[in-house]
Amino acid sequence: MSLGARARAVLASLGTLGLALSAAASPASAADGTPTTPTQLFNGYRHCSTDASRPSYQWTGEGLVVEGIPGITGSTGNPLVGMRYQAWPVTDPTRITTVTRDRVPLGFEAPATLPAGVLAEGQTYAWQAQTVVGSAVSDWSAPCYVTVDRTRPADAPTITSPNYPPDGWNKGGEPVAFTLSAGGVDDVEGFEFSWQQDLPVIGTSIGDHGIPQPVDPYADTKYFKRADTLGGSATLSLVPPNGSGPMTLWVRSLDRAHNGSAITSYTFLVSSTAPTVTPAVPKPEFGEPTGFTFRPDPELQAKSPVVSYSVRTTGVQNDRPFEVAAGADGTATVDLALDGIYGGNLQVTSRSANGWVSDAAWWSISYDTTPTVASDAYPENGSSGGAGVPGTFTFAPKVKDVVSYTYTFNNGDPEVTVPADADHSASVDWTPASDGWYDLTVYATTRSGVQLAPYDYFFTVN
Repeated sequence: MSLGARARAVLASLGTLGLALSAAASPASAADGTPTTPTQLFNGYRHCSTDASRPSYQWTGEGLVVEGIPGITGSTGNPLVGMRYQAWPVTDPTRITTVTRDRVPLGFEAPATLPAGVLAEGQTYAWQAQTVVGSAVSDWSAPCYVTVDRTRPADAPTITSPNYPPDGWNKGGEPVAFTLSAGGVDDVEGFEFSWQQDLPVIGTSIGDHGIPQPVDPYADTKYFKRADTLGGSATLSLVPPNGSGPMTLWVRSLDRAHNGSAITSYTFLVSSTAPTVTPAVPKPEFGEPTGFTFRPDPELQAKSPVVSYSVRTTGVQNDRPFEVAAGADGTATVDLALDGIYGGNLQVTSRSANGWVSDAAWWSISYDTTPTVASDAYPENGSSGGAGVPGTFTFAPKVKDVVSYTYTFNNGDPEVTVPADADHSASVDWTPASDGWYDLTVYATTRSGVQLAPYDYFFTVN
């Protein structure tokens, strides 16, 4: 499960060590200082346990990385020192395996690997380290204890929920209560879970001087929960990531070495808890501030009061998300000016005091902001007039506050902008130079600078 993380940790540690080695001096000798007992001891990138009754459980399929920082006093210069590690089964201290690491820069971790072949499944081992400086050695460190566990939990966990059963639709509004059980596997330490099938990888980052930075995965309560006892169960209270529809929680068991079981899942259905969105008038005018009232789903409000709404506008001039606080009754009102040249949309979700986020309510409106175009001499989609025959074209708005019109005859011709009259309309005179088909494109601009939707007016000159 965590092989990739282990590989990354190895590369990070060796990369840091290699950089230090390239800048280091000659091998140390006894004259370079007095060796002292190593510090910062780790095994498998996890903390060393000096308590024989509470060993560190480790997956050792590729051996076990043991490491520590060698110590020296009275050194001059920047010597390279060595580390020696010894390991033995606690049931037979005479079976000693020794591995070494030479030419280590002071202050850096000195990793070495105990071969997988000397580490038996289910056995507990002790190991210790000493600093080597030439022919001189330090005292041994206190023993660290490791139990080998290469076997993943045999069965996937079981998942139940008392308030969101898997059959039929469930009304949302309260967190989902889950019970995760080890399924009879007695060495399960805890569980890993997610609303996504790809569960996070457990790994260890490497800090300065190659020192591992192990973190208890169960400290991350978003994805991990420790069982109430070894081989026991755990309870969760989770708010789904989406407001309605099918939901699936993915779970696997973890043993003390963080070996993962097969992944299992629990799927259930949640019906809609979306709020309602009501404008003060049935069809708000383009660009006119209008009050919108948001009301919570009644059953949702009864389970836990709605405290706020998340609103997102789309299709308007300045699309944005924003929050609106709800009143004691769960309702909220906000003034919005929808100025999308083709319309606008609101997407609204509610948030309850218990953290539940509803699915989204959608409200939309469409606008025709194109100008009207009329000409007696050259009617739309008609054939009339002729080369050199003048015509007048009148532009009129469909929305308020238009201050100008911009037009062009046929694509590619220069655009011309004319101001609107007091009644917000405008007229232009035009004389065709030749016969043929023409496309008059016109758009209006409002006082606030909004360029409205264009209109294409087609006609033919005889």
